[in-house]
Amino acid sequence: MTDGTPAAGRLGSRIVVVGPSCSGKSTLGAILADRLGLPFIELDALYWRENWTRPTDEEFCALLRGAHSGDGWVSAGNYLRQTVHITWPLADTILWLDVGVATTSWRVLRRSWRRWRSNELLWGVCRENFWRQLAFWDPNLSLIRYNISRRAQCRELFEQAAREAEAARKRFLRLRSRGDIARLLASVGGQGRTEAPTGP
Repeated sequence: MTDGTPAAGRLGSRIVVVGPSCSGKSTLGAILADRLGLPFIELDALYWRENWTRPTDEEFCALLRGAHSGDGWVSAGNYLRQTVHITWPLADTILWLDVGVATTSWRVLRRSWRRWRSNELLWGVCRENFWRQLAFWDPNLSLIRYNISRRAQCRELFEQAAREAEAARKRFLRLRSRGDIARLLASVGGQGRTEAPTGP
């Protein structure tokens, strides 16, 4: 696992972005896809059905395989039970946004409040319920609770994945700060979007 910034060409053409909820995965993924001229795949958009209905595992795995069948893409999202077996083995580079709980918790509340107040339609099928985020006792309702309850497990999985990636000669980059993210984007260059996700 590398803490730092690679040369842009070494990212490859198949990039996975992972990290806690509200760590900036979709923002960073979309910017990289724009800079590199690659399709952007947001896993939440693949996964969620109308009114937060979930697909079956078989349905979601089929969607993952179809969406990632091309030669190049940037994919943002976790869904680790499926992606570690389907998309991760295809990736040239995995980017881990290692953002702290305090930062992601504040972002969850801010984003959820904004979406709820504006009645924003998410991925064309769902609408935010801000009050769910306050159900801190239930990780199935609150992303804050989910981030806290899954932090150790996800960290262990990402660290194991980093060791396996190194053995397979893949790149696994751990981005811990706004500076790390800004340096990564600077190395990519390009004429697309310029704003970096805010980090810890």
